Amino acid sequence: MEYRKHHSRRLRHCLSIPFVLMTMIPLAILDIFGELYHHTCFPLWKIPLFKRKEYIRMDRHKLKYLSLFEKIGCTYCSYANGLLNYAVAIAGRTEIYWCAIRHKKHEGFVEPLNHKDFLKYGDEKAFRKKYK
Repeated sequence: MEYRKHHSRRLRHCLSIPFVLMTMIPLAILDIFGELYHHTCFPLWKIPLFKRKEYIRMDRHKLKYLSLFEKIGCTYCSYANGLLNYAVAIAGRTEIYWCAIRHKKHEGFVEPLNHKDFLKYGDEKAFRKKYK
């Protein structure tokens, strides 16, 4: 909770709250459509479903030593980060199923972790061998 170290920024923190909370709308939309996608496509492709509860953990709001404001913040962060982690897992598994080719090397590009076993970009011989 780094914000606790910056008491002089209280006004800035308050001004940012609406911008943080308005992300709940696209997150909820992602959640709804992501679940529809996950529970429709994965069974069709015979890919095992991910367990949502393994990605989204809502428990920090139960800590008695947190203020109401902190509990709300912890609930938001638990949901947002858990949901995005869940969505990355679903998208990553989809990419493994449909593509599994690395991107061309570019300075500064942060390669997703699931790309480590992907075929190298432009390696047609390996592609043909793996996917006859």
